[in-house]
Amino acid sequence: MIKLTSPSEIDSLMRRYDLRFHKRFGQNFLIDDNVLNRIADAAEILPTDAVLEIGPGIGTLTRALSERAKKVTTVEIDTRLIPVLNETLSEYNNIKLINEDFLRLDLSDLGFSSDESIKVAANLPYYVTTPIIMKLLESDLSAERMTFLVQKEVGERLSASPGTKAYGSLTVAARFYADCEKCFDVPASAFMPKPRVDSTVIALTKRPAAYAPADKKIFFTIVKAAFSNRRKTLINSLTGNTPYDRDTLLTALSQASIDPGIRGERLTGEDFAAIADGLADTE
Repeated sequence: MIKLTSPSEIDSLMRRYDLRFHKRFGQNFLIDDNVLNRIADAAEILPTDAVLEIGPGIGTLTRALSERAKKVTTVEIDTRLIPVLNETLSEYNNIKLINEDFLRLDLSDLGFSSDESIKVAANLPYYVTTPIIMKLLESDLSAERMTFLVQKEVGERLSASPGTKAYGSLTVAARFYADCEKCFDVPASAFMPKPRVDSTVIALTKRPAAYAPADKKIFFTIVKAAFSNRRKTLINSLTGNTPYDRDTLLTALSQASIDPGIRGERLTGEDFAAIADGLADTE
Protein backbone atom coordinates (compact mmCIF):
# COMPACT_ATOMS: atom_id res chain seq x y z
CA MET A 1 0.00 0.00 0.00
CA ILE A 2 1.28 3.46 -0.90
CA LYS A 3 2.42 5.49 2.11
CA LEU A 4 0.58 8.76 1.51
CA THR A 5 2.65 10.76 3.99
CA SER A 6 5.90 9.96 2.18
CA PRO A 7 7.06 12.82 -0.09
CA SER A 8 8.91 10.41 -2.37
CA GLU A 9 5.86 8.17 -2.79
CA ILE A 10 3.63 11.20 -3.38
CA ASP A 11 6.07 12.36 -6.07
CA SER A 12 6.02 8.93 -7.66
CA LEU A 13 2.22 8.79 -7.55
CA MET A 14 1.83 12.20 -9.14
CA ARG A 15 4.37 11.47 -11.87
CA ARG A 16 2.55 8.25 -12.68
CA TYR A 17 -0.71 10.14 -13.17
CA ASP A 18 0.99 13.15 -14.74
CA LEU A 19 -0.33 15.48 -12.02
CA ARG A 20 0.78 18.83 -10.66
CA PHE A 21 -0.28 20.50 -7.43
CA HIS A 22 -3.23 22.70 -8.34
CA LYS A 23 -3.15 26.12 -6.62
CA ARG A 24 -6.69 26.87 -7.78
CA PHE A 25 -7.96 24.02 -5.61
CA GLY A 26 -5.66 24.81 -2.67
CA GLN A 27 -3.95 21.43 -2.80
CA ASN A 28 -1.51 20.94 0.08
CA PHE A 29 -1.22 17.30 1.14
CA LEU A 30 -0.45 16.22 4.72
CA ILE A 31 2.87 14.43 5.14
CA ASP A 32 3.02 14.24 8.95
CA ASP A 33 1.65 11.02 10.45
CA ASN A 34 1.42 12.50 13.93
CA VAL A 35 -0.69 15.43 12.72
CA LEU A 36 -2.86 13.06 10.70
CA ASN A 37 -3.61 10.91 13.74
CA ARG A 38 -4.24 13.94 15.93
CA ILE A 39 -6.84 15.24 13.46
CA ALA A 40 -8.57 11.87 13.45
CA ASP A 41 -8.48 11.86 17.26
CA ALA A 42 -9.91 15.40 17.43
CA ALA A 43 -12.79 14.34 15.18
CA GLU A 44 -13.89 11.90 17.93
CA ILE A 45 -15.07 9.32 15.41
CA LEU A 46 -16.79 6.21 16.69
CA PRO A 47 -17.13 2.87 14.84
CA THR A 48 -20.84 3.61 14.36
CA ASP A 49 -20.30 7.05 12.77
CA ALA A 50 -20.89 8.10 9.18
CA VAL A 51 -18.28 10.68 8.19
CA LEU A 52 -18.36 13.42 5.57
CA GLU A 53 -15.04 14.65 4.20
CA ILE A 54 -14.55 17.56 1.79
CA GLY A 55 -11.42 17.71 -0.37
CA PRO A 56 -9.70 14.33 0.14
CA GLY A 57 -6.77 15.19 -2.14
CA ILE A 58 -4.95 11.89 -2.61
CA GLY A 59 -6.82 10.20 0.26
CA THR A 60 -4.42 10.64 3.19
CA LEU A 61 -6.96 11.74 5.80
CA THR A 62 -9.67 9.66 4.11
CA ARG A 63 -7.83 6.47 5.01
CA ALA A 64 -7.43 7.48 8.65
CA LEU A 65 -11.11 8.34 8.90
CA SER A 66 -12.30 5.15 7.22
CA GLU A 67 -10.28 3.03 9.66
CA ARG A 68 -12.30 4.51 12.53
CA ALA A 69 -15.75 5.07 11.04
CA LYS A 70 -18.58 2.90 9.82
CA LYS A 71 -18.42 4.69 6.48
CA VAL A 72 -16.89 7.78 4.84
CA THR A 73 -18.41 9.90 2.11
CA THR A 74 -15.78 12.12 0.55
CA VAL A 75 -16.34 14.90 -2.01
CA GLU A 76 -13.57 15.90 -4.43
CA ILE A 77 -13.90 18.69 -7.00
CA ASP A 78 -10.78 17.87 -9.04
CA THR A 79 -11.62 15.28 -11.70
CA ARG A 80 -7.91 14.56 -12.24
CA LEU A 81 -7.66 13.14 -8.71
CA ILE A 82 -10.46 10.59 -9.09
CA PRO A 83 -8.26 7.88 -10.71
CA VAL A 84 -5.65 8.52 -7.99
CA LEU A 85 -8.24 8.13 -5.23
CA ASN A 86 -9.61 4.99 -6.87
CA GLU A 87 -6.12 3.53 -6.47
CA THR A 88 -5.14 4.85 -3.04
CA LEU A 89 -8.51 3.93 -1.49
CA SER A 90 -8.97 0.64 -3.35
CA GLU A 91 -8.36 -1.50 -0.25
CA TYR A 92 -11.14 0.21 1.72
CA ASN A 93 -14.74 -0.95 1.27
CA ASN A 94 -16.49 1.71 3.38
CA ILE A 95 -15.69 4.81 1.29
CA LYS A 96 -18.06 6.55 -1.11
CA LEU A 97 -16.32 8.98 -3.49
CA ILE A 98 -18.26 11.85 -5.07
CA ASN A 99 -16.69 13.97 -7.83
CA GLU A 100 -18.54 17.28 -7.34
CA ASP A 101 -18.07 20.88 -6.27
CA PHE A 102 -19.19 20.72 -2.64
CA LEU A 103 -20.51 24.28 -2.72
CA ARG A 104 -22.92 23.34 -5.53
CA LEU A 105 -23.86 19.98 -4.09
CA ASP A 106 -27.31 19.34 -2.62
CA LEU A 107 -26.44 17.78 0.74
CA SER A 108 -29.52 15.58 0.54
CA ASP A 109 -27.72 13.77 -2.30
CA LEU A 110 -24.98 12.58 0.06
CA GLY A 111 -27.11 9.62 1.05
CA PHE A 112 -27.03 9.94 4.83
CA SER A 113 -30.07 8.54 6.62
CA SER A 114 -31.90 10.38 9.39
CA ASP A 115 -30.89 7.83 12.03
CA GLU A 116 -27.14 7.95 11.32
CA SER A 117 -24.61 9.56 13.63
CA ILE A 118 -22.82 11.99 11.29
CA LYS A 119 -19.51 13.74 11.76
CA VAL A 120 -17.52 15.95 9.41
CA ALA A 121 -13.73 16.03 9.11
CA ALA A 122 -11.65 17.73 6.45
CA ASN A 123 -8.40 19.39 5.45
CA LEU A 124 -10.19 22.33 3.85
CA PRO A 125 -8.82 24.18 0.82
CA TYR A 126 -7.90 27.65 2.10
CA TYR A 127 -9.61 29.50 -0.71
CA VAL A 128 -13.11 28.18 0.11
CA THR A 129 -12.86 27.55 3.85
CA THR A 130 -15.47 30.08 4.96
CA PRO A 131 -18.14 29.21 2.32
CA ILE A 132 -17.82 25.50 3.10
CA ILE A 133 -18.08 25.99 6.87
CA MET A 134 -21.06 28.33 6.55
CA LYS A 135 -22.83 25.98 4.13
CA LEU A 136 -22.51 23.16 6.64
CA LEU A 137 -23.60 25.32 9.57
CA GLU A 138 -26.63 26.68 7.72
CA SER A 139 -27.66 23.28 6.39
CA ASP A 140 -30.01 20.72 7.91
CA LEU A 141 -27.23 18.14 8.02
CA SER A 142 -27.35 16.70 11.53
CA ALA A 143 -23.59 16.57 12.05
CA GLU A 144 -22.72 16.23 15.74
CA ARG A 145 -19.14 17.46 15.38
CA MET A 146 -17.23 19.11 12.53
CA THR A 147 -13.44 19.08 12.66
CA PHE A 148 -11.45 21.14 10.18
CA LEU A 149 -7.82 21.80 9.35
CA VAL A 150 -7.83 25.46 8.32
CA GLN A 151 -5.50 28.39 7.84
CA LYS A 152 -4.38 29.58 11.28
CA GLU A 153 -5.88 33.03 10.71
CA VAL A 154 -9.31 31.51 10.04
CA GLY A 155 -9.05 29.36 13.16
CA GLU A 156 -8.26 32.44 15.21
CA ARG A 157 -11.26 34.26 13.74
CA LEU A 158 -13.60 31.38 14.53
CA SER A 159 -12.44 31.12 18.15
CA ALA A 160 -11.94 34.86 18.85
CA SER A 161 -13.45 36.84 21.71
CA PRO A 162 -15.18 40.25 21.40
CA GLY A 163 -12.75 43.15 21.40
CA THR A 164 -9.86 41.21 19.87
CA LYS A 165 -8.34 41.83 16.44
CA ALA A 166 -9.47 38.45 15.10
CA TYR A 167 -13.10 38.90 16.18
CA GLY A 168 -15.37 39.65 13.23
CA SER A 169 -18.47 38.76 11.24
CA LEU A 170 -17.30 35.15 10.72
CA THR A 171 -16.96 34.71 14.49
CA VAL A 172 -20.47 35.96 15.18
CA ALA A 173 -22.02 34.07 12.25
CA ALA A 174 -20.39 30.75 13.15
CA ARG A 175 -21.32 31.06 16.81
CA PHE A 176 -24.90 31.62 15.83
CA TYR A 177 -24.93 27.92 14.98
CA ALA A 178 -22.10 26.26 16.89
CA ASP A 179 -19.55 26.26 19.68
CA CYS A 180 -15.95 26.47 18.46
CA GLU A 181 -12.96 24.73 20.03
CA LYS A 182 -9.37 25.27 18.93
CA CYS A 183 -7.63 21.89 19.05
CA PHE A 184 -3.99 22.43 17.99
CA ASP A 185 -1.74 24.27 15.54
CA VAL A 186 -0.10 22.66 12.52
CA PRO A 187 3.17 24.00 11.03
CA ALA A 188 3.62 24.58 7.31
CA SER A 189 6.27 21.83 7.31
CA ALA A 190 3.50 19.24 7.76
CA PHE A 191 2.36 19.77 4.16
CA MET A 192 3.53 19.09 0.63
CA PRO A 193 3.92 21.51 -1.01
CA LYS A 194 4.63 23.71 1.99
CA PRO A 195 2.09 26.58 2.26
CA ARG A 196 3.18 30.09 3.19
CA VAL A 197 1.09 30.06 6.35
CA ASP A 198 0.64 27.82 9.38
CA SER A 199 -2.63 26.02 10.04
CA THR A 200 -4.80 25.04 12.96
CA VAL A 201 -7.35 22.36 13.72
CA ILE A 202 -10.71 23.53 15.03
CA ALA A 203 -13.83 21.63 16.04
CA LEU A 204 -17.37 22.98 15.74
CA THR A 205 -20.25 21.47 17.68
CA LYS A 206 -23.65 22.42 16.27
CA ARG A 207 -26.38 23.41 18.74
CA PRO A 208 -29.57 25.46 18.75
CA ALA A 209 -28.92 29.09 17.81
CA ALA A 210 -27.15 30.92 20.63
CA TYR A 211 -28.97 34.13 19.82
CA ALA A 212 -32.63 34.24 18.89
CA PRO A 213 -33.33 37.33 16.78
CA ALA A 214 -36.87 37.73 15.53
CA ASP A 215 -35.55 38.08 11.98
CA LYS A 216 -32.38 36.16 11.06
CA LYS A 217 -31.93 38.10 7.83
CA ILE A 218 -31.83 41.43 9.68
CA PHE A 219 -29.41 39.97 12.20
CA PHE A 220 -26.88 38.92 9.56
CA THR A 221 -27.30 42.22 7.70
CA ILE A 222 -26.40 44.10 10.88
CA VAL A 223 -23.44 41.84 11.65
CA LYS A 224 -21.98 42.22 8.15
CA ALA A 225 -22.42 46.00 8.19
CA ALA A 226 -20.92 46.40 11.67
CA PHE A 227 -17.62 44.92 10.50
CA SER A 228 -17.58 46.57 7.05
CA ASN A 229 -15.08 49.15 8.31
CA ARG A 230 -13.52 48.32 11.65
CA ARG A 231 -12.29 51.89 12.19
CA LYS A 232 -15.77 53.36 12.02
CA THR A 233 -18.15 53.63 14.94
CA LEU A 234 -21.12 51.29 14.98
CA ILE A 235 -23.63 53.92 13.89
CA ASN A 236 -21.44 55.05 11.00
CA SER A 237 -20.88 51.46 9.88
CA LEU A 238 -24.59 50.69 9.94
CA THR A 239 -25.58 53.92 8.21
CA GLY A 240 -25.30 53.41 4.47
CA ASN A 241 -24.56 49.68 4.77
CA THR A 242 -28.07 48.70 5.84
CA PRO A 243 -31.50 49.67 4.47
CA TYR A 244 -32.26 51.73 7.60
CA ASP A 245 -31.90 55.48 8.07
CA ARG A 246 -29.77 56.94 10.83
CA ASP A 247 -32.66 57.91 13.10
CA THR A 248 -34.16 54.42 12.93
CA LEU A 249 -30.76 52.91 13.73
CA LEU A 250 -30.21 55.27 16.67
CA THR A 251 -33.60 54.35 18.09
CA ALA A 252 -32.85 50.61 17.81
CA LEU A 253 -29.45 51.08 19.46
CA SER A 254 -31.03 53.08 22.29
CA GLN A 255 -33.65 50.37 22.85
CA ALA A 256 -30.84 47.79 23.03
CA SER A 257 -28.86 50.02 25.46
CA ILE A 258 -25.89 50.09 23.06
CA ASP A 259 -23.67 53.14 22.63
CA PRO A 260 -23.77 54.21 18.95
CA GLY A 261 -20.16 55.37 19.27
CA ILE A 262 -18.87 51.89 20.07
CA ARG A 263 -17.17 49.77 17.41
CA GLY A 264 -18.76 46.58 16.15
CA GLU A 265 -15.90 44.43 17.38
CA ARG A 266 -16.93 45.18 20.97
CA LEU A 267 -20.40 43.65 20.61
CA THR A 268 -21.48 40.13 21.45
CA GLY A 269 -23.87 38.04 19.40
CA GLU A 270 -26.58 38.83 21.93
CA ASP A 271 -25.98 42.55 21.34
CA PHE A 272 -26.42 42.14 17.59
CA ALA A 273 -29.61 40.14 18.19
CA ALA A 274 -30.99 42.95 20.38
CA ILE A 275 -30.29 45.52 17.63
CA ALA A 276 -31.89 43.29 15.02
CA ASP A 277 -35.00 42.89 17.17
CA GLY A 278 -35.30 46.66 17.54
CA LEU A 279 -35.12 47.07 13.78
CA ALA A 280 -37.61 44.26 13.18
CA ASP A 281 -40.12 46.20 15.26
CA THR A 282 -39.92 49.07 12.78
CA GLU A 283 -41.00 46.96 9.82
